[in-house]
Amino acid sequence: MSGLELFAAALGVIAVWLTVKQNPWCWPIGLVMVLLYSWIFFEVKLYSDMLLQVIYAGLQLYGWWQWTRGGDTHHGRQVTRLGNATLARDLAIGAAGSLLLGAAMAHWTDAAQPWLDAALTGFSLVAQLWMAQKRLQCWPLWIAVDVIFVGLFLYKGLYLTAALYALFTLLAIQGWRTWRSDPLLCP
Repeated sequence: MSGLELFAAALGVIAVWLTVKQNPWCWPIGLVMVLLYSWIFFEVKLYSDMLLQVIYAGLQLYGWWQWTRGGDTHHGRQVTRLGNATLARDLAIGAAGSLLLGAAMAHWTDAAQPWLDAALTGFSLVAQLWMAQKRLQCWPLWIAVDVIFVGLFLYKGLYLTAALYALFTLLAIQGWRTWRSDPLLCP
């Protein structure tokens, strides 16, 4: 555990807590966190996770815009549910991306866990996109991904990050409960 990992973890807790509260400040704080974690994951050879953090940086900006200027009235998005067709399509894209990234990481890098890391990356991108669009289904996907991340980070000796993702799991459960009870939840 390093001071950098501790700082990044603290920012992560703040960012996810603000997300649960639907506070748009979650996005700039999250941006700093993902940039720090890109370096941390590079150091432990979790290259798919490193790339994920770089992509998250762009998604943090997208989410910040969606939450503050998106939606029909350009005053921010409301929580909505995905339709079954969109849900299935996005999960299929996540699976296909996971397979492609896993093959690339297994073939061209010395990645520690190329297939698992790639799968977590693919589905995390789907969850992050859904979160930026305030889709209710982001939370169950985050719960599943975060639980698996806990095991991966324990395996890699990133104990503070594993604890952070365990906390993310609890926050995702709270986010799911909170967003489901949002009086403005759109069908």
